[in-house]
Formats: sequence, C-alpha cells, structure tokens
Amino acid sequence: MHDHQNYNLLLVVLSYAVSVLGSFTALQLAVTIPTAQNGRQRMVAVLAAGAAMGIGAIWAMHFIAMLACDMGLPVTYDLPRTTLSALIAFGSCAIGLGIVGTGAFNSGKLVLGGVFMGIGVAGMHYLGMAAMMMAADFSYAMNLVAVSIVIAVVASIAALWLAFHMRGAAQMVGSALVMGVAVCGMHYTGMAAMNMEDNGGHVPQNYANGLQGDNLGMMIFGVVVGLLLIMLGIHHLRQRRRAAIAI
Repeated sequence: MHDHQNYNLLLVVLSYAVSVLGSFTALQLAVTIPTAQNGRQRMVAVLAAGAAMGIGAIWAMHFIAMLACDMGLPVTYDLPRTTLSALIAFGSCAIGLGIVGTGAFNSGKLVLGGVFMGIGVAGMHYLGMAAMMMAADFSYAMNLVAVSIVIAVVASIAALWLAFHMRGAAQMVGSALVMGVAVCGMHYTGMAAMNMEDNGGHVPQNYANGLQGDNLGMMIFGVVVGLLLIMLGIHHLRQRRRAAIAI
C-alpha cells in the first residue's frame, strides 16, 4: 500500500480562500433569484450564482487541493474528466439554487435541492479523483466515502438555506467562512477515503497528454479569483443602478 501524501501548505490555504470567495460571491448573487422580475432574469441569476458556487467555491477548491497533494508519484489529470467534473459541480449547484429560489421557500424544496446539489458535488469530487493518471491502482474506504457524501449533502442544504436568508455583508462573510470549512471538510474526507497501491510503473495510455505543471494550482487560483471579482463588481454595479432607478 502506497500512502505517501504530503500537502503544499500554500495551495491548501489558497484552496480554502477561493472556496470562501466563491461562497461569498454566490451568496451575493443568490439574493437576486427570488426578486427576479421575469424568467430570463431569474435564469441569469441562477446560472451566475451556480457558477460562483459550483466552479468557484467547490470545483476550484477541489482541483487546487488535489494539486496541493504530493502523492509520491508523478500525476497528470485527464482533461475530459476534469472538465466534466467542473460542469457537474456547476450544473448541480445551479439546479439546487433554482429549486429553492423559485416560488415560496419551504423545507421540502430545501431538502430536495440540497440532496440534488450534494450528490452532484460528491459526484464531481470522485470523478475529479478518477481523472488522476499515475502509476497506481486506487481503492476506496466506503465508510469514509459515505461520510463525505453526507457532508456534501448537509453542506449543500446549509449553503442553500444561507443563500436565501443571509442579507447583511457581515453575515455573508461569516457564512462564507463556514461554507469554506464545509467544502474543504468534504474534500479532505474524500481524499482520506482513497487508498493507492503502486502498480509497477503502468500509467494510463494518455498519461503524457494530461494536465500538469508546477504552477497550475496558482494559475487556476488567479483565474478563478479574477472571474469571481469581476462577477462581484458587475453585481454591485447593477444593484447600484437599480437603486438609483428606484429613487
């Protein structure tokens, strides 16, 4: 059994930071979902909040944290699976937000949206781990897998509740900090569930074409943070414009 795992502390910190910023951005954007004046506005709000949560808070955290982990063997990442994992995170978060944010809020919709979103987040995580290409065979401790799925569902329910109940900036910052902890908790529980065994140097056929690079984690952090800040800027400009029109 090969269990050599060391973490790059800087990338671990950056993975938490991007999760917090993504959560805060999603909370800001989700406020506009119930107040949308028509179906088009609601769809734009749902997709924007879903992107901030799914891509920014969850997928980027996951991938940066994966890159932070030195498993003792060279690793590359299958591009189609990695891309699909990001789309799953985005889609599940957008659908969860759409379920809860449309019509009157109630606990049934909250649980349904949270379960859908949580299972999607867990699916993103394990598909993202399946995208790893290296000279090792993988197995999973199913009890920890189950715990990670429960964490994902509970965190998703909490995220959806917060998205439609938090209004003050201080409350949103505090909620984003807590959400960052929850997202990281799910990820590292899933990582702990993985067992690796050296297979004698047999790598997948497309190993050489996989994503890799010493600065890939920093690049992803920079791009995602830049996009999240642009989303926040556009959101606040629109809010100020609407407030000015309402006066």
